[in-house]
Amino acid sequence: MPESKRRYPRVNRVNEVLREVVAEELERLADADGRIGFLTVTAVVADPDLRHAKVLLASLSDDARLALQEQRVHLQAAIGRQVRLKRTPQLSFEEDPAITSGNRIEDLLRTIPRDHWDEDADDEDAGGA
Repeated sequence: MPESKRRYPRVNRVNEVLREVVAEELERLADADGRIGFLTVTAVVADPDLRHAKVLLASLSDDARLALQEQRVHLQAAIGRQVRLKRTPQLSFEEDPAITSGNRIEDLLRTIPRDHWDEDADDEDAGGA
């Protein structure tokens, strides 16, 4: 097997192509269905057998989740038309846990009193001199 294939496995390449197709199709669907709004597809994670794929989104309201479930077959059909695969994965939609975790950390950092940060800076300045 060529070395380039080992560094970037097939499932990762498929995930990237699926992400692009779903993102483009969601742009089109957003015009027709206002519940979808502006969604950012952060990743697609397909099972190695390509039977299922999770579409990870930066944010996902209840209305958008419902609209995506209603449009799931349409999105899968778009994948089937645009990507040559043995089978088209069944899609599910989730909020990206990395985005959720990052937002939670930012929220926690905002709760730390500002004067605490200033004291740490003063301590570092005194220790470094």
